[in-house]
Amino acid sequence: MTEQVMELVRALGGAGQDEETLRTLCAAACRTLDRRLKDGLTAEDCEGAYPLAAAWLVMDWLRGSRGMEGVTSLSAGDISVRRETAGGDGGGLTQRAMELLGPFLKDEGFVFRGVSG
Repeated sequence: MTEQVMELVRALGGAGQDEETLRTLCAAACRTLDRRLKDGLTAEDCEGAYPLAAAWLVMDWLRGSRGMEGVTSLSAGDISVRRETAGGDGGGLTQRAMELLGPFLKDEGFVFRGVSG
């Protein structure tokens, strides 16, 4: 699965990364998603959504490591960079990845306590 994720990362603009670094990030993204899958499910059970979600995680991590979080636009002619910090797209790909895999992920972070039945 790591190889498939690496191919998607390259296609999404992650080319030019050191091969070993890219492999490490892709394997870490797969482990991150594996831990969140519902019991009994595998990456292959996720109807093709898993590799894309993992690739989006890697792209978000790469963007963050380059100081690109919040960058919403980048132009080359007459150079311009647009960055939104408040309410920007920081972590947007990670959020989209989790939404994409939502049906396959364990329910987390939601607990009823002290609610009368």
